[in-house]
Amino acid sequence: MREAVVGRENFRKGGPVRIVLVEDNEALAKGISYRLQDLGHGVDHLARGDEAEPFLRQEAWDLLILDINLPGMDGLTLLRGLRGRDDERPVLILTAQSETEQRVKGLDAGADDYLVKPFEMDELVARVRAISRRSPRPIRRILSLGAVQLDCDARQVTIGADPVALPRREVSLLEKLLSAQGRSVSKQDILDHLYGTGSDVEEAAVEVHISRLRKRLKPHGLSIRVQRGIGYSLTDGERGAA
Repeated sequence: MREAVVGRENFRKGGPVRIVLVEDNEALAKGISYRLQDLGHGVDHLARGDEAEPFLRQEAWDLLILDINLPGMDGLTLLRGLRGRDDERPVLILTAQSETEQRVKGLDAGADDYLVKPFEMDELVARVRAISRRSPRPIRRILSLGAVQLDCDARQVTIGADPVALPRREVSLLEKLLSAQGRSVSKQDILDHLYGTGSDVEEAAVEVHISRLRKRLKPHGLSIRVQRGIGYSLTDGERGAA
């Protein structure tokens, strides 16, 4: 397994980015996620501040959309912690109409911009685009195993030298398995990654995506192995395919 990084870029053309959305309103979060994913962005949704804090430390991401009022840990505390460890990646905060003081506190804490609820999705997209243009992009992640390579930012998969079109959730599944570097990933972790934490999607959906991705990768020497009760892992070779 190898994880490659390529030179720094900016968002001059407003290309696809990896977005973390921290919002406890499930309906709003789904609407935002679907709109941004339709534009080609990768979106990870978390509903609690205390869940988002370790995620932001450990995972690769480019832009944070952050609600201020969150269970577990409020958004301002999360933002101050982010800036306190010299993380300068762009942050767009979401606030309620009456929270003028919190909007000021958010900007003082290091937010790049804010958006007042309720808002139009077109405005959200425009603000994401504007922040992206003026913010430096972190080092780009490219994951690979055998002949398969995934550009995590552009959400593009290549096998050998040829680009391969995969459905969005199969790309996300491939990313999750490649990132694990051969370790097993539980079905629940995959479900959260594909559909967001707290989704009402059945675990059987994971098996469907695993089956489809396994068939696509098998001709190229990659196998998705299953360990009953533990999870799934991606290996370079046919051995262990179930």
